[in-house]
Amino acid sequence: MLKKKPSITRRELAQELALSEDGIKYHLRKLKEQNRIRHVGATKKGYWEVLK
Repeated sequence: MLKKKPSITRRELAQELALSEDGIKYHLRKLKEQNRIRHVGATKKGYWEVLK
């Protein structure tokens, strides 16, 4: 989903995947720790970049 819509928000991801926003936050943090994704730019105007 991050590849298709890099500017997607946690709230939108939570709705699409039927998870809580905290669950999305947890998974995004894990992916960042594994250097699989990174967030580029400002919090509200940035986007997700998939690295691997």
